[in-house]
Amino acid sequence: MSSLSLAVRDSSTMLRRNLLHARRYPSLTLNLLLTPIMLLLLFVYIFGDVMSAGIGGGSRSDYVAYLVPGLLLMTIGSTTIGTAVSVSNDMTEGIIARFRTMAIHRGAVLIGHVVSSVLQSIASVVLVGAVGVAIGFRSTDATVPEWLAAFGLLVLFALAFTWIAVGMGLISPNAEAASNNALPMILLPLLSSAFVPVEGMPGWFQPIAEYQPFTPAIETLRGLLLGTEIGNNGWIAVTWCLGLAVLGYFWSAAKFNSDPK
Repeated sequence: MSSLSLAVRDSSTMLRRNLLHARRYPSLTLNLLLTPIMLLLLFVYIFGDVMSAGIGGGSRSDYVAYLVPGLLLMTIGSTTIGTAVSVSNDMTEGIIARFRTMAIHRGAVLIGHVVSSVLQSIASVVLVGAVGVAIGFRSTDATVPEWLAAFGLLVLFALAFTWIAVGMGLISPNAEAASNNALPMILLPLLSSAFVPVEGMPGWFQPIAEYQPFTPAIETLRGLLLGTEIGNNGWIAVTWCLGLAVLGYFWSAAKFNSDPK
């Protein structure tokens, strides 16, 4: 078999392994998934009227439309924390040392984690999106190309943050540390435009919300699904995603290849 064929075969095996782990031990994924769902229900049914009045005097349904795109991207950030924990477990429990004694492609382990995490992230996004639709979210004006672009953005965002999560898992001495190291993936969307517009924040805080990966991605997703103005946010979001993906890939590969465990 060629080197490419071996890499594809071994990566597919590792992907099946990680998907089986996710199916057999779903508690971590479910716990992380509950965070954006609970925030969605909390901000719609408890704070919905107040928040909608504060950002333009619209109705609760208007705030649902505003909120859901941000929660979809927050779901990706939450799901990738499980990837950091899973990678850390593999590195500390000795299975990686065993894999290194076997005739398998060296990068297959990381590729299996990444593809598995991206698939789980998209599945989680679909579930949170279904909850959003159930409570009133609608995107009737989006065209087919806009839906495809929105899906592509979600996949690219998931890929970028998954590679960062893999790197965080590789540098963590245990699962608890991996979970703590990956915590910014949940905190950053809380500091973005997911819940309120950037211009409605205090002036000193606006740069924190604006110059980070979540805000341009959220505004781009809103524009694609709701027809709002995207402006420069589209290319900024793609640049963030590509930059984080490349950084995460080289960071993870360097750490994995140099780790003696």
